Amino acid sequence: MFHIKPQFPILLIALLGLTACERDNYTTWNCTSMTQPKNSMVLKKAQMQFLDLKLDYCGSLGERSYFEQKCPANIQESSYTFTPSTGALVGNGQNYQCSAL
Repeated sequence: MFHIKPQFPILLIALLGLTACERDNYTTWNCTSMTQPKNSMVLKKAQMQFLDLKLDYCGSLGERSYFEQKCPANIQESSYTFTPSTGALVGNGQNYQCSAL
């Protein structure tokens, strides 16, 4: 008869936990503005990749999330503001409308 050692389930759960932690969660968005018809934006971990920029997540106030290459002391001074619930992205002097892919 097959006998499982008591440590086996603990080791299995620990191994599954470690492999789950290594997965990268990201969301890709398609963003358009009046002057730029199609731009891809990726939110990956605590970073936004947009227009060849890698912007760090600086924090959120309400529904708005703030992104900047180097976060300012006042996050509202960040160059990019994103509202995921509406898909509104403001930055680089432009207003973008984004939709998740």
